[in-house]
Amino acid sequence: MSEARALLAAGAEVLQREGICLDEQRWDEWLELFAPDCEYWVPTWTSDRALATDPQRELSHIYYADRQGLEDRIVRIRTGTSPASSPMPRTAHLVTAILALEPPAPGRLRLRSTWASHVFFPRSRTSFTFFGHASHELVLRDSRWVIQRKKVVLQNDFIPTMLDVYCI
Repeated sequence: MSEARALLAAGAEVLQREGICLDEQRWDEWLELFAPDCEYWVPTWTSDRALATDPQRELSHIYYADRQGLEDRIVRIRTGTSPASSPMPRTAHLVTAILALEPPAPGRLRLRSTWASHVFFPRSRTSFTFFGHASHELVLRDSRWVIQRKKVVLQNDFIPTMLDVYCI
């Protein structure tokens, strides 16, 4: 296997592992997939064809400037202080069409994937499917790949209920 293919496979494993951790609510393992100084962003659509370009100045569905924000969100989920997450929805994440956005640089991978997430809300007994594409920037830290940046484009942004990190 060529080095580029091996790097792509390693990156794809991180993306697949992320979905599995969310589905199985393995929050600590999910958080460990992110670098401490990561950025996690789900921009809004500003028109039918344009996305927000600046999370600091425009509305976002979700924005965390670092892993501390993600950790705080998980604390609220775990402690039940998030009414939207109690009872916890059940999810199934599908990640496909994982491609390198550019040739890998030493210690850095930029990937694009297509995703769908099926979410069942036990309280209302309803299911929704969210879908879109994502770009991940992975960096090699302590001999393992972690997510430095994740940008999720939600293609069906009419959100019939709440949206949270485990939905996308």
